[in-house]
Amino acid sequence: MADDDKDDPAEDEVVDDADEDGGEDGEEGEGSKGRKLSGKKLILLAGIPILLLLLGAGAFFGGFIGGSEGDEEHAGEEGPPPEIHFFDLPEMLVNLNTGGNKTTFLKVKVSLEIEGAEAVPVLENLLPRVLDNFQVYLRELRIEDLNGSAGLFRLKQELLMRINRAVEPIRVTDVLFREILVQ
Repeated sequence: MADDDKDDPAEDEVVDDADEDGGEDGEEGEGSKGRKLSGKKLILLAGIPILLLLLGAGAFFGGFIGGSEGDEEHAGEEGPPPEIHFFDLPEMLVNLNTGGNKTTFLKVKVSLEIEGAEAVPVLENLLPRVLDNFQVYLRELRIEDLNGSAGLFRLKQELLMRINRAVEPIRVTDVLFREILVQ
């Protein structure tokens, strides 16, 4: 009886029908894969220009492109760019916020980059305000805040923001560290 099941022609037809359907499904599968591939191509063809447009807009508004032409035009109207001067602040020695552990000191020598010689006397008159702002900020720093180049970059940006607020009629363009010592 088991031999009779193997020779049943109805099963062969079902298998043959499945093979034929499988072949047709396989062709449809390839066709649907082709449609998916064309969908991917469509996404790539539409997505790449949109991505490039967004990157270009970001570069333009970020000042990486297009800003230099305006600066040159603006500089041509006012004359040559102002001379850059450096103003050295006195050496500062502050104790850091260690949270009650042993005392840790920070010794800093800073130079300020300013544009134009007329800003030097104004900066000299406002020096007590500048030193006060710096020392108040530096005393609240922790040792962890000064770790690595990222810590020093944040320190530089924070000092630059504070100095510009303290000497508002003039503009300091950069804070330059001549010496930093944590002890």
